[in-house]
Amino acid sequence: MSDQIKQATQEYATRLGDDSVVLGHRISEWVSYGPFLEEDIAYGNVALDYIGRARMFYTYAAELADDGRDEDDFAYMRNDREYRNLLLMELPKGDFAYSQVRQLFADVYYALMLPELLQSKDETLSAIAAKAIKETKYHLRRSRDWVLRLGDGTEESHQRAQKAVDQLWGYTHELFDMDETEQLLADAGIGVDVAGLRDRWLEMVSVILTEATLTVPEDSWAVRGGRIGNHTENLGHMLTEMQIVHRSHPGCKW
Repeated sequence: MSDQIKQATQEYATRLGDDSVVLGHRISEWVSYGPFLEEDIAYGNVALDYIGRARMFYTYAAELADDGRDEDDFAYMRNDREYRNLLLMELPKGDFAYSQVRQLFADVYYALMLPELLQSKDETLSAIAAKAIKETKYHLRRSRDWVLRLGDGTEESHQRAQKAVDQLWGYTHELFDMDETEQLLADAGIGVDVAGLRDRWLEMVSVILTEATLTVPEDSWAVRGGRIGNHTENLGHMLTEMQIVHRSHPGCKW
């Protein structure tokens, strides 16, 4: 592996880890606040899936960096400007409809992206994808069912779901952006050309939203910047809470 590819792969693994840990934390904020017990447990399980995924990506990033850092350093010792997660993942949990619509958008994305990552020439990335694919099938089934129930439910649930779709839509464009790092790895057969997933994602999401009696928004606005460290204020507040114990007791093991 050349130094250029190694550095790009380390950055790529870090990005994927950031996406997972941030979304995992947002999902975990629903624990003890779910609408009923089974859903409360389901939220906890999905959050753990994403945190576990983040650990694998961070461990690999630390291995490639080879500078003494470990997975905890990546998760807890970087500030918001050093994080490279997609903006969609960091938005507040909002109400139940908001979280479920965001989860649907993310789940369809991963349902398309992970099978491509499974084909990676990088054995570690491929192995992580193999494990995550199994989890994502469950995640998508769950989020799809909830969006259908909310969209085609009561007048209030429909309005809340439609409001969530409209508020989140502009953040989905960033899912399919490619910069030099990702293009380099895609050309090398290591990373995923996510730009090529946009049409399939839109088709799958549109079918689900239509079935849920929800309207697919027009592409009238888009927000980007997460991959270069430009985040909403929400990430800084989230990291303050997520990192406080580790930063207060550096080096502590339990």
